[in-house]
Amino acid sequence: MTPLPRLVATDLDGTLLNSAETVSERNRAALALAGAAGARHIIVTGRGARWTRTVFDEIGYTGLAVCAQGAQVYDAGEHRLLTSLTLDRRLAATALAKIEAETGTLAVAASQDGLDGEVITGPGYALEIGTGLPVRRVERDELLTEPVSKLYLQHPGHTDDELTAVAERLAGDLVTITMAGPGVVEMLPLGLSKATGLAVAAHRLGVKGSGTIAFGDMPNDVPMFGWAGHGVAMANAHEQLLAVADEVTTSNDEDGVAVVLERLYG
Repeated sequence: MTPLPRLVATDLDGTLLNSAETVSERNRAALALAGAAGARHIIVTGRGARWTRTVFDEIGYTGLAVCAQGAQVYDAGEHRLLTSLTLDRRLAATALAKIEAETGTLAVAASQDGLDGEVITGPGYALEIGTGLPVRRVERDELLTEPVSKLYLQHPGHTDDELTAVAERLAGDLVTITMAGPGVVEMLPLGLSKATGLAVAAHRLGVKGSGTIAFGDMPNDVPMFGWAGHGVAMANAHEQLLAVADEVTTSNDEDGVAVVLERLYG
């Protein structure tokens, strides 16, 4: 890890955010310490840009952010989308049909495209992250009437890992399937990941993967770890991420990001 990383990439939920969904004073201070040493901080999250604002306002974040699992590169300071990719809705409908032919009816939600894109949930979908964030209930046939960044999938008869595996097997040639947290299996444009979005944002900042340290906790962070020079998994991380991490820190409730940054930049 020498020279010191020039870019610190942090996931939000389960990583930089604690269980109360806030950023601790210790994590804030550690990020400031890295910044004083010349490192840039970039947030890389599955949340769409609209869902990041409460966190960004809380910590005064004005840099670039990779949102919606890589679909959006967002300038928080200017409140402007630099890139925005959408899921092909006909492909998505075909992929859903292929999966449901084996699993039966899925509960589905959608993250709409754009700065003000809502998360809309169909019948039976229970959101398990981002408590207090705005969600609108709609009928199933309304989910794909407007451009979307991604879909969320749930099934009462399958665990998250089981549903991810089934969806990948049945529709992985049409879309990307990833698991981003408890109850959060996602359908993305084929080939999209946090790594693709982070590579675009890092290029704008003049930083390469070799100069990046990345922090995460879920399988959707695996591609980001593959792109970054050093990947740090939280102690609370999913086993798939732990298996590919270069380092494991303490949990998100024990300021795991700060533990590593203090060691590197202190």
